[in-house]
Amino acid sequence: MPTVSGTTRLYVVIGDPVTQVRAPSLLNPLFARLAIDAVLVPVQARPEAFGTVLAGFAATGNVDGVFVTIPYKVAAYELATERSTAAQISGSANVLRRLPGGGWAADNFDGAGFVRGLARTGQPLEGTRVALMGAGGAGSAIAVALLGAGCRQLAIHDPDQARCADLVARLDVHWPGQVTRAVQPALADADLAVNATPLGLRPDDPLPFPPETLPAGALVADIIMKPARTRLLDAAGALGLRTHPGIPMLAEQVDLYREFFGFTAPGGDVTAST
Repeated sequence: MPTVSGTTRLYVVIGDPVTQVRAPSLLNPLFARLAIDAVLVPVQARPEAFGTVLAGFAATGNVDGVFVTIPYKVAAYELATERSTAAQISGSANVLRRLPGGGWAADNFDGAGFVRGLARTGQPLEGTRVALMGAGGAGSAIAVALLGAGCRQLAIHDPDQARCADLVARLDVHWPGQVTRAVQPALADADLAVNATPLGLRPDDPLPFPPETLPAGALVADIIMKPARTRLLDAAGALGLRTHPGIPMLAEQVDLYREFFGFTAPGGDVTAST
């Protein structure tokens, strides 16, 4: 555990719930390795209080950054002062950095982390057909990254049809003709099916889609990190389908966080292993 004192800089990961968050287990050891006097702690905020809590962090002089998890990635984006291109296209943010003059700079590394995690397994994305479930904050960022990595066709399904249509319209500006809104999950010809919804956080959640309708050889990816093996991944594996868990998406973001927040060891060393 890091030693916390009056000089310690604070980072928070905010969501509802937060029992599933893994960022502290990755970032706090990084702070220790780099000898950075900082700590990352989880903070739960109810939906009606999110804006108030974020304003409180902005008014707190030793809170330098915020990591954002479900369900606040869109709200965090909307409350930011500056937004990266990735955040603008996805309409969501999973990190906020305090700006010197006040306010927050927003970015979203969920998509980049997800694609990097797939790349480490040797999974190609160029020319693939992808069925994406979830048009919220994480799903939007993943959609941007998949298309940027060469996905040929992306079919997005979300029960909130208006939110889904809005995301498809934003993506179509940059990747015309490659993105469709699926009223039902478009699984029949998918090379990759991705769960970017909260379904799977609770043991009694229904499956986000029926994996038995996927073709043989398809890959099923779930961004849920706790439990590490969700019911969806177990069901897909039992059918002989390949599976990809959620934790690589976060692990692959650590270097992106380091650059965004400027995490460096005393003396400027940026080569410490993550």
